[in-house]
This record gives sequence, C-alpha cells and structure tokens, in this order.
Amino acid sequence: MASRNNGRQEPARTTPARTALRTASSTVAAAGLILAGCSGGDGGGGDGSGDGRVSILVTKHALTGPVEEMGWVTDLEELADVTIEWEEVSSDWDQKKSTMLAAGDVPDLIVGTNAITDSDLATFGTLFEDLSDDLAAMPNVEAMFAENPELESMATQTGGEVYAIGGYRRFWPETVTHQYINQQWLDEVGLDVPTTWDELFDVLVAFKEQDANGNGDPNDEIPMDWSPVGTDGFGYFQPSVLLGSLGLPISSGGGQGYFLEDGEVGNFLVDERYREVIEFLRRCYAEGLISEDVMTQDYSAYQSVGRGDGDTARVGFSWGWTASDRFGAQLAEQYVATAPLLAEAGQSEPVTWTYDGYGENYPANQIVMSANAGDKEAALRVVDAFYEQDISLQVLWGEFGENIEKVSDTEYEVLPPADGTTDPSTWKWTTTIADLGPMWIRDDIDVTLPTDLQEARDDTEPLQEALDNMDLEQDVYPSQFIQFSQEDQNTLALNDTNILNITQTKFAEWITSGGVEDEWDSYVSQVEGSGLGDNIEIHQRYYDEYMADQG
Repeated sequence: MASRNNGRQEPARTTPARTALRTASSTVAAAGLILAGCSGGDGGGGDGSGDGRVSILVTKHALTGPVEEMGWVTDLEELADVTIEWEEVSSDWDQKKSTMLAAGDVPDLIVGTNAITDSDLATFGTLFEDLSDDLAAMPNVEAMFAENPELESMATQTGGEVYAIGGYRRFWPETVTHQYINQQWLDEVGLDVPTTWDELFDVLVAFKEQDANGNGDPNDEIPMDWSPVGTDGFGYFQPSVLLGSLGLPISSGGGQGYFLEDGEVGNFLVDERYREVIEFLRRCYAEGLISEDVMTQDYSAYQSVGRGDGDTARVGFSWGWTASDRFGAQLAEQYVATAPLLAEAGQSEPVTWTYDGYGENYPANQIVMSANAGDKEAALRVVDAFYEQDISLQVLWGEFGENIEKVSDTEYEVLPPADGTTDPSTWKWTTTIADLGPMWIRDDIDVTLPTDLQEARDDTEPLQEALDNMDLEQDVYPSQFIQFSQEDQNTLALNDTNILNITQTKFAEWITSGGVEDEWDSYVSQVEGSGLGDNIEIHQRYYDEYMADQG
C-alpha cells in the first residue's frame, strides 16, 4: 500500500547543515541504472535569432519510451512558450559525449543526472553557459536555491560560475542497494537465512546442487548474481557492499573506491578488507556459485535473468532496489530482504553498509546550457520550467491522469501501473525520464508515494542498524557537497583514469581466474604509483575545509 508522507518530512539523515558549502559533485553513476537514449538534432551554436526553438539532448534509461510522446512535454513547451527538438542518447553516451565535447558541438540544453560531470566542466567549461547572472530569469530555480541553499552551493564552481543545476527529490531512503535471498529456495534445501560469509557459501552450494527452484533441472539455478561493474568504478547492487561486513563504510555503492572512516580518507581498492572480499568472491566463483555471465552481462540481462521464467526463479541471492524491481512482481514474494552479513561468526567489528541518501536526494548536474544557445531566453525559460512544481512531479513519476493524480495544489497521489502487471519502478522508468530529469520536489507538498518507494523503505529496515553505525560526519564523504578547483578536478580525473584501468581489470581477473594472494603487493604498489596518494590528499584537504566551514 502507498504511504503518505506529509509536510516537511524528509528522508532520515539526508539534509546537510545549511551553511555556505564548499561543494563537489559525486561521480557515482547511478549506478546500477544504465543511461540509454536517442537521436539527432543540430547541436547548439545557434544564431541568436530568438525563434523560440530549443534543442535538448536527454540521457534516458534503456526502458524509457520516446520523450516527445510524454504528456508533460506539451506542458513544458506551453509553460516555457517554446518548441523543443529532442535528442535521445543511448548507452554509448560516454563515447558520444567525448566526440561532442571535442568538436564543441553542444545542443542548447543537456538533460541527465551527471550527464555532464564536474570533470567535463573542468575541461570544457567554456562550452557551457555561466548561469550565475541569470537566476532572476529563472524564478523557480532561484526559489529552489533559497529553500535548499546546499543546491546552490553544489552548483557553484570555486570561481563563482554556475554551469550545471542539480535537483531535490526528498523521499529517497538512506540506501538504494538492498540484499535479497530466495526464501522459497531456502525452504526447499532446508536452510536458514545466512548471517555470515561461510553460511552464505554453504547456502549457495545447496542452491546449486539441490535443484532449489524445484523444476527438475539441477543446472539452471544461479546462486549469486550482481549488476554490471563498470570500468569507471563501483555502483549500486554490487558486491562492494560486502566491505560493510568488515566495517568499511562506503557511499553510493563505492564509486572510485574513496571512503571516509573516522574522518580519514582512504581508498578501499588498496585496503586489505577489499582483498578479503575478493578472496571470498573468488572462492564462490571457483565453485560455480556466481553467474558465469556476471562480468560480461549488461544491465538489461542482469534484470531479465533475475525475473526468471514465470513462477520459476533463476537467482538465489542478489542485490537490488526492491524485490519487485529486481525479481519482478510475479516472483517478488519468494524473496526476503536481509541484514548485512558478518564476515565471520562472533566478530566484534560492527557492520556497515552503503549510504546513498545524499546522492539520491540531491542529484547533481541535471541540466546544463550551451554557451551558444540559439535562443538563450527561450532556453532559460525551459530550464526554469523543469523546476515548476507540476512539471517536476511529472518528470519524476509521469504524466497527470496516467501516472500521478493532482488532488489539489498541494496534494498529489502517485498511481499504480496502468497495465496492472508491471511493477511501479519499471512503470516509472518506462513512461518518463524519472530520476534523470531536472526536478524540485517541494518540502511543503503532500505526496502519496508509489509502492516501490515504500517497499524500498521497508527493505531498508534490516539494514538500518548497519546504517546507524555510520556517522554521517565522520564516515560518509560529502562528495555531493564539495566543489573541487579546476586544477584539482583535472588531477583527480587523470589519476582516477590510470588507477581504474588497473583496478577494474584486476577485479574481474581475480574473481574469475584467481591470483589476488600472489599479486596483491605488486598491485598495491602499482595503484599507489598511479597518483592515488595525491588523490587521497586532495579529498582529505577538501573534506577538512568542508568540515571547518560547518563550524
């Protein structure tokens, strides 16, 4: 059942101190959600003719239908008094972006959370409009910054420029990644929910060897699976959360490995606890307990196999947003959300998890404007229109009447999927650009939430103790609210590229082929020699300055 969240209620522990923040965007991808999308358009560089036409490139989820067919697009055009030409970009966005930025051929607006990153802005900032002097022309944005000053700080470069505007979503839980196991399979093999790594190993062996799904085929079970780990780091629904079994706190799924522990910045990619996780995963893979496609499948395949075949599940243990999103409405009831695993029985080290509340409720860099927009005034009106209350709600959840009902000027209800069979999360991503679009969900409105958000909140309960073990000031790096200088951003980006070229290759190699025990010391030396120390020093310096600013 949908849950009503009224007034100024916000997700637990997600709002930072509202002082002048020295801010910087998180480079996490959203992890487990793959950008997909689109075609054509003639880029920016217009002649300033003021013809009311605006070109928008939008990055979208693989499930999302054509943007121009979404009902709220007409409302957006009418509110801004423009005609929009849409481009929709697919999973090859990084390649297309590199070509586009190198050529300087930027459309009037680019929409998509972190589609243009702070690293991009550090290198190609002259391609984008500095909006710091245009806030008066965008009253919704100006009001959002007044209500949520941390958003203005997030958007403001160290030199005072505002190239990209983020958003505010308000309702998301402290973590996106939840842990699931098939209870029906456990009953079939006569075992309890595992609480340690060793217990999980034994359960996975039973899933593999005892035809856990009961369909007569002893070889079609996939005991463990996770979402694709990219070359740019770790994200949602991935085994990086097992670091929490050893007390290592991560955020946003792990990203490029940087973490904060007792106020000290480190990188888990060279931490002994990461090595222990790799050794455990290698043990599982060597016994055939992890999907043989785990290193090569894309996100769609990961989702598809998780949804099984009718009433027959294929996956025993995995991570996801909700059970209904991960396994589909038909299989969701077979699964239970579980607490973080202990690395070993009787350990004294408190467990942790991944804290995602900052990145999810304060998404960064959701919209940017070309420095050569064909009709700047029209483009400014479009930017502002995205942050209008009704438009924002429809961008996030879909059009009025089909996806969301406007009960009054301050009360809204997200409707169940119209087809009656699709889970709410899939329905949302199918019918709108959802989390990737610019939005401001006001604190002073009432929204009856979709069942998947309530489900996600419920599935967070087994993780709550681990999340509570994380001090938000001392154990969660506030990357969303720190803005690096151009020089430091360039240093971080260059070093991270070199570091991840090593680490992500070894992650896959060590799990599938082994070798971490023999190669660890030389690996650490190689990573540390690729600029890791400089990057840790930069992150630490900005964190210390940020904390000093908080008083």
